[in-house]
Amino acid sequence: MKKDEKAVQKFQIEIVETLSNIVEVVAEDKQDALIKAQEMYRNEEVVLYPDDFIDTKFNIVG
Repeated sequence: MKKDEKAVQKFQIEIVETLSNIVEVVAEDKQDALIKAQEMYRNEEVVLYPDDFIDTKFNIVG
């Protein structure tokens, strides 16, 4: 290998997109509100769409 050549390597890059949406939940306390919001999300009562996009991060894995 010549002095100015660099070895080529493979890298794994994780791409993480963050979506965010604020929903209102009626509950007795914060923990109950979190549980209700999680259930709503699992039951697809709350769906995040491309318009809810807020960020993209690129992380080297390993």
